[in-house]
Amino acid sequence: MFLKASICLRALEPEDLDFLFSLENDPDIWGVSDTMGPVSKHALREYLTHATADFYVVRQSRLVVITEISSTPIGVVDLFEYDPLHQRAGIGVTILASQRRHGYARQALELLKVHARQVLRLHQLYATVGAGNSPSLRLFRAAGFRRVGTRHQWLRTANGWEDAVEWQCLL
Repeated sequence: MFLKASICLRALEPEDLDFLFSLENDPDIWGVSDTMGPVSKHALREYLTHATADFYVVRQSRLVVITEISSTPIGVVDLFEYDPLHQRAGIGVTILASQRRHGYARQALELLKVHARQVLRLHQLYATVGAGNSPSLRLFRAAGFRRVGTRHQWLRTANGWEDAVEWQCLL
């Protein structure tokens, strides 16, 4: 796949407030995440205040995806539900609609896998994807994740119940 530019991952900054506000309030993303509706700037400001907390304490981390050329935020990658005993975490990726289909999500997943293995010393990552989310299903397969099962009627959507496909990547 052709890539417009290379990307980097960086920690959240207070200056990311407006970017996060636009990302979290995109109704198209609500359908593929657990977001229930609009998020206020106040709530995001509070989130940013605590976003630098230690991964091993809060058991989650969000990194901003930026282009190397302009340092413009184009998305986020999340690690969540970190399990210290089993050294695993869930993973999610969100790229702005205007920046999709350029290979950024795939590149971000590859960078996050390296970070998870080399820095956080995780053994595995996993993802849960709605069965109807074809772009994400293709993304995780292309990024080396293995489909390990289906949870039937697992996700409640605006259109009813949807199956969830479970993915796993051993690092």
